[in-house]
Amino acid sequence: MSKKKLHTPLEEREIKKLHLGDVVYLSGEVYTARDKAHRRIIDYENRGKETPIKKSSVIYHCGPLVQARKAKDKWEVIAAGPTTSARMDESAPEVIEKLRIRAIIGKGGMGIPTREAMRKYGCVYFSMTGGAAVLAATCIKAVKAVYWEDLGMAEAVWHLLIEDFGPLVVAIDASGNSLYDEIEEEARKRVLVLP
Repeated sequence: MSKKKLHTPLEEREIKKLHLGDVVYLSGEVYTARDKAHRRIIDYENRGKETPIKKSSVIYHCGPLVQARKAKDKWEVIAAGPTTSARMDESAPEVIEKLRIRAIIGKGGMGIPTREAMRKYGCVYFSMTGGAAVLAATCIKAVKAVYWEDLGMAEAVWHLLIEDFGPLVVAIDASGNSLYDEIEEEARKRVLVLP
């Protein structure tokens, strides 16, 4: 396990060097996306329409709490905790494939089809501590843009500029290995040896 500072855009060769349990602090640009945004991304891609999310980006499963600043079109992120990623399992493999997503930030891990897409297309999963929404917001330096506001503020895509965002733990690596699986296996072993 090691600590790393990474900056977007992430390169596939860079994320393939990450190991389960590595701690990462991420700087650069990320896009939030939840259930409705994932479905719209797939719809746009299937119809040949351009999405606001750049190829090879980082997606953060988050519905940030924001407030408008006095200046027009300026937003301040008040809280930005992770959403349970399993909610996006149905659509995440296709989003990873179509946008060649390099990393997903969330909580709770993701299922086997998503992990297979991560392995196939070069993507990792960073686990963020739940309940630390205000702390996470301190690492968000600016809102670059907000897209698809018609989905609702929590479901809209927020284009964020982050600095030393973390700590993030590599919970699924680019080979599809899962820290969650390792922990479950270790827990099963310990239960079997209890008196």
